[in-house]
Amino acid sequence: MIEIRFHGRGGQGAVTASKILALAAFEEGKYVISFPFFGTERRGAPVTAFTRIDDGPIFIKTQIYNPDIVVILDPYVLKTGDVTSGVRDDGMFIINTGKDPEEFNLNRKTMTVDATSIAVSLGLGSRANPIVNTAMLGAFAKATGLVSLETVVNATKESSPRKPSENAMAVEQAFQSVRMG
Repeated sequence: MIEIRFHGRGGQGAVTASKILALAAFEEGKYVISFPFFGTERRGAPVTAFTRIDDGPIFIKTQIYNPDIVVILDPYVLKTGDVTSGVRDDGMFIINTGKDPEEFNLNRKTMTVDATSIAVSLGLGSRANPIVNTAMLGAFAKATGLVSLETVVNATKESSPRKPSENAMAVEQAFQSVRMG
């Protein structure tokens, strides 16, 4: 089983990203489960979402404490919370940032993508509050190979509450621009 934990802030789309990833994996014949964890439910508050992917039925319904992959939609959560907690020794981080992966000292495989710039250029959210979730899914597809680009694009078009074409382009652009550490 692959366990993925998403960290972001309310309004960035962490919960939606978790759901779209689950849909993409399901469409590829996998068993999936996706669910959020909210603190205070308001825009800008920390949000965590979880996705499990497996070849067989999933019976675990708890939060993910030892993820294989951590997707960080907002790089500032690295400073405000312990998003690195419990990550497996062979785990991976995928971070929304303009920085190179080597600039992070997380002692795990680290990938980066400037999802903020992609979202802003496509009019996803605003410059002050870009919605980076679909770009992060493109980076996830490239970095992990767990789901195909085509399936993520299709799941994004099907699930995006607004601007499905622009969100699909964000997936594709991030897939092409992810930096592997």
